[in-house]
Amino acid sequence: FLCASRSWKKKTVLEMVRAFYVDAPDVEVSMDRAREVGVLHWTLDADHYETDPELKKIREERGYNYADFVNSESIPDMEAKLKIFFEEHIHDDEEIRFFLSGSGFFDVRDNQDRWLRMHCEKGDLIILPAGIYHRFNPDEKMFFHVMRLFCGDPVWTPFNRIDTKTEDRPARVKFVETFPSTNAA
Repeated sequence: FLCASRSWKKKTVLEMVRAFYVDAPDVEVSMDRAREVGVLHWTLDADHYETDPELKKIREERGYNYADFVNSESIPDMEAKLKIFFEEHIHDDEEIRFFLSGSGFFDVRDNQDRWLRMHCEKGDLIILPAGIYHRFNPDEKMFFHVMRLFCGDPVWTPFNRIDTKTEDRPARVKFVETFPSTNAA
């Protein structure tokens, strides 16, 4: 869980997103494990995101020039959509989500191919690198309202791991080169 004393800047070590391995949920792990596979995180002011200088800086530095919003209460046939979100997949571009309210879990495969689960809540901005296997699921509250950020036109095309061609996508190849597996051969 997040600490009660949240700042609106980058979180301190005590204020990190709660992270743990899906196969060992009682043992919290450092967000350093997520950073080892390119996942970035900030805590920002979700109540004043329109004027937040830190969000503006991140958007400018990373070239995020398009934003839209997803409110889980407005998603038709939410149950079917959640099955799509939870299917293990990659994207050819970064996946950027800023939690304006609500919460949920992002699971990413680490460089040992283990599921690392991160619990994101209001104020958490998370960036998943292109080519990382991941999935999303809301937590028990079943509510999330997020800002999605994109470079250029919004594209959200998932390429599922079950499709053997996914491993050959340029984004996946680059990810594997940048963040090589640490599994013993």
